[in-house]
Amino acid sequence: MSPGEPTPAEAWAELEAQIVACRRCPRLVAWREEVGRVKRRAYRDWTYWARPVPGFGDRQARVLVVGLAPGAHGANRTGRMFTGDASGDFLYPALHRAGFASQPNSTHRGDGLTLHDMYITAVVRCVPPKNRPTGAEIRACLPYLAAEVHLLQPTLRVVVALGRIAWEGILRVYREHLGYTHLPRLPFAHAAVYRPEPALPTFIASYHPSRQNTQTGRLTPAMFARVWQLAQKALEAGA
Repeated sequence: MSPGEPTPAEAWAELEAQIVACRRCPRLVAWREEVGRVKRRAYRDWTYWARPVPGFGDRQARVLVVGLAPGAHGANRTGRMFTGDASGDFLYPALHRAGFASQPNSTHRGDGLTLHDMYITAVVRCVPPKNRPTGAEIRACLPYLAAEVHLLQPTLRVVVALGRIAWEGILRVYREHLGYTHLPRLPFAHAAVYRPEPALPTFIASYHPSRQNTQTGRLTPAMFARVWQLAQKALEAGA
């Protein structure tokens, strides 16, 4: 580390502060704050986070999980990725069974949950109306994801993208922000695995654990478990 260069802990703290304070996208700022004011009846006693949501987990992780965006009454309420909504209720039990999460439930920031060898983040940090960020909003937020990947690079070996937007977003980060302009097109398909070159991590695609996918059977517990088995296999292979 060069004299005057921030320590990793300082760099993470600075990045998190930048994310939480971000107001780049007027539409998203207005929506996240409106959701926090109006609230859902079940959470009327909550003080909603209603700010951009930073990543969460082990800052020396070998596995990075990338989602789409905070849920309106999940992470936008609790301030932690995939916490307090149906997607998290599907995700964290699977991570617990796979050995990446200390417990199967994720209800609020102080619930004791810790992640082992895993960091969870998203392409967009503010809840978008109808879960549909615009292209401009995604572009505005990707530098934060790029910064997280940069900080994780010394240990990062596997990237799991939950959903097509997350898949396209993380590949865009590598191409446009991290200098891998030659990265080939990697088609999205559930449980698809790619290792384009030794300098890059293994990329694994998964359907998003949204209620729309899990309640219709498009994504089953067995299909989701397969994703984490593939991640473990990649780690064991020295990826």
